[in-house]
Amino acid sequence: MLDKAAAVLDCFRPDGGAFRLADIVTRTQLTKTTAFRLCHHLVRLGLLERDGELYRLGGTLFELGSLVPRRLALREAALPFLQDLFEATHETVHLAVRDGHEVVYVERIHGHQTLALPSRIGGRLPLSCTGVGKALLAFSSPELADEVLAAPLPRLTAHSVSDPARLRTAIEQIQVSALAYEEQEAAIGVSCIASPVFDGPTAVAALSVAVPLGRFHPAHLAPAVRTAALGLSRVLRAAARSAIDRPLVVPAG
Repeated sequence: MLDKAAAVLDCFRPDGGAFRLADIVTRTQLTKTTAFRLCHHLVRLGLLERDGELYRLGGTLFELGSLVPRRLALREAALPFLQDLFEATHETVHLAVRDGHEVVYVERIHGHQTLALPSRIGGRLPLSCTGVGKALLAFSSPELADEVLAAPLPRLTAHSVSDPARLRTAIEQIQVSALAYEEQEAAIGVSCIASPVFDGPTAVAALSVAVPLGRFHPAHLAPAVRTAALGLSRVLRAAARSAIDRPLVVPAG
């Protein structure tokens, strides 16, 4: 039953839209009776919300998601650097982590002009189509890069990289500069620069700034992105060292 309830919740990926019961039945392949009963219980628990015939993800999921310890600590540590990056560029900035072959957006601060971006907090995009994804891929394990390059590369726009050799070259360049570039690969008319964040040998996150193509000036944006990523990496590494050095307290008795 838990697997079936998870399937109901999972059908709201990737954009969290609202669905009728018939849509949920189609997406989950559950019977109408089972889907209705599960949706009823999920609404009662606050995991779904119902508005007439439509079901949406419930607020309880947002509350629980925001309490995931690792991502909560990362987000809180990153916010000052994201704010600094926003103040330096006045453009949209992102914080993302890797989950499998995808990036998950943990935080986003909007620029002064609204951009038609596919990114959203909690949303997922392919590693190979985004600046943050390429930055994470370049500083992950070699085995992960081989897996991504061996599979068909997804395309979000006509500009998305579909040639494995071209992506491998880009990864090698990122490993040298610690800067990843993406031009209209996730959304037409939008480009971004990203940089990896570390608390050890591999990247745990990436920061990026996304701008309209007409304002894409790497020489101006790259230093600000790199500075923010380096600053956050220093904070995370200091926190990791502090946790290691902290003495273990054994309760008496």
